[in-house]
Amino acid sequence: MENPESLEEELIAKSSLAQSNPIKITNEVGERSGLPESDNASHRSRKIMMETSESLEEGLILNPPLLEPTPMITNEIGNGSGMSESDFSTTPAVVFSTLVAICGSFTYGCAVGYSSPAESGMRADLGLSVTEYSVFGSVLTFGGIIGSLVNGKIADVTGRRGAMWLSELFCIVGWLAIALSKDAWSLYLGRFSLGIGLAIIAYVVPIYVAEITPKNIRGAFTATNQFLIASGLSVMYLVGTVVSWRALALIAAVPCLLQVVGLFFIPESPRWLAKIGKEKELEATLQCLRGNTADISMESGDIRDYTQTFEKDSKAGIFDLFQQKYAYSLSVGVGLKVLQPLAGSAAIAYYASYIFAAADLLTNIGSISMAIIQLPAIGVSILLTDRFGRRPLLLASTIGMGLSLTIIALAFGLQDTHLWNEATPVLVYIGIMGFSIAYSLGMAGLPSVIMSEIFPINIKGSAGSLVILLHNCSNWIVTYTFHFMMEWSRTGTFSIFWVICAAAVAFAAFLVPETKGRTLEEIQISITKL
Repeated sequence: MENPESLEEELIAKSSLAQSNPIKITNEVGERSGLPESDNASHRSRKIMMETSESLEEGLILNPPLLEPTPMITNEIGNGSGMSESDFSTTPAVVFSTLVAICGSFTYGCAVGYSSPAESGMRADLGLSVTEYSVFGSVLTFGGIIGSLVNGKIADVTGRRGAMWLSELFCIVGWLAIALSKDAWSLYLGRFSLGIGLAIIAYVVPIYVAEITPKNIRGAFTATNQFLIASGLSVMYLVGTVVSWRALALIAAVPCLLQVVGLFFIPESPRWLAKIGKEKELEATLQCLRGNTADISMESGDIRDYTQTFEKDSKAGIFDLFQQKYAYSLSVGVGLKVLQPLAGSAAIAYYASYIFAAADLLTNIGSISMAIIQLPAIGVSILLTDRFGRRPLLLASTIGMGLSLTIIALAFGLQDTHLWNEATPVLVYIGIMGFSIAYSLGMAGLPSVIMSEIFPINIKGSAGSLVILLHNCSNWIVTYTFHFMMEWSRTGTFSIFWVICAAAVAFAAFLVPETKGRTLEEIQISITKL
């Protein structure tokens, strides 16, 4: 295994070679002639190293020298081989591939949102106690914990498409088991199967979308993952008010079938193809994704070089992650995904109807309002992700969540003291709507976006597994204990969520790097040099 210094030296050597041809002239796409290497390449390499070290204080290289586009002169407008990745436009192949992938995200949202509208009907039909329904809600995350142990390995061995196929198989089995259930145990088995499938989806969908999209649209396209999760939630909240819980389970299985069919028509991730050494397939896939007239030589070369360097550096397993060079990226990924449910989002998503009922508010009104309000908020987040960056949106999101939790805690405090009971439903409604908007603006989707960007290809599978594992553990803690916490103290429950949300604000402000406008390779080599 090479040390970080040897990795840095090899990449700097490649950088000096790549920059030694200041101007290249081309008459036709793909034909190049250039000047010989500059004699002062070594001096430039030393300068690069010094600039890199200084800029790492911000968490990322401000102006990474490794992938600076080479100036080009060409006879074809916009078709020179010096085209930077940001020059690539959105192609139908990228759009369609993303749409197929995020069908899995819709499935995820349906599974998370299902337990809230189904609670009353399911408990009445099957005679479930509060404890039994708490187990039903939380066993989803228990299945997610099991799935998290293997999701990264599955995506690395079978490819991103293969992992999505397998995830939908588990989800289809789970939904059918729930729809046909006659007792609590069959419900648990169906929910457990869903959890395994969702753990794979949670990892592979944002990874796949990030790996196929150019850097200038990567944030927005990866954030559509959360938009479809919210769409699934909204569909469950809306449709669940008019159909039975069995019919709702069958409706939730529809996006699973759509993705299974769509996966036959989309390409594999080019970065995964580079990882397994299929260079011809890499070129063909990248050409398909960027368009037939695009020159992909620079991008494909960068992908190959970085992949080979990281793969040679180490074959990291789960225990190899705990090295100093991976400490920063691992801390950011784990921190964001663990804080996400612990700050109250899991409780509100899974048990919104229960919270509204506790506040003496009609559950249908609250659920429909949540369904309507989340989608525009996430739409705004998608538009702003690549414009303002990840960190500002995370800060705005967590601050808004904290203020909303304050309102909810205050409302239940007034209810407990009987000072102003009439205000409790109104304040709880305002607090949950505010929380839903603030959460949707950043904390809902950006942790997955950042997770898909910061891990190098050689540790992406094992690191992703660890992150999703810990995310599901924290999710399980919230979903299983929430009913018991509310029986203990409603005000205390949301006050605890507020404290964790305050920690999330500090985490976003001081530890999360800004990844906007960088290729995956630039981000990853910068972080691993820390």
